[in-house]
Amino acid sequence: MPAKKAAKKAAAKKEAPAKEVPAAKPEVPAAVEAPAKKVAKKAAKKEAAPKEAAPKAGKSAPKAEKSAPKPPKDVAKAAYLNYLDRKAKGLPGNPESDWLAAEKSE
Repeated sequence: MPAKKAAKKAAAKKEAPAKEVPAAKPEVPAAVEAPAKKVAKKAAKKEAAPKEAAPKAGKSAPKAEKSAPKPPKDVAKAAYLNYLDRKAKGLPGNPESDWLAAEKSE
């Protein structure tokens, strides 16, 4: 049996054309093709990153971007320094106010 399969494969290779020519596309009227192009264009716009809008006249200038928050160790150190300063001056306060002041100052 394996010999028959091998013979069939060899015969098929000899009969098969070297390269297949792709079939010509049937002509599609422009009216039918246009909606597909519009759909593809809309999909591409949705996938694209949104563009930044230009500032309009009469509006205030865009706000500056917030900087990255301080690492917790930096805030803790600044809060401790605020505490020492507050105690040295004899001012009333609490650790929460020291911490908030440390977060605000950069």
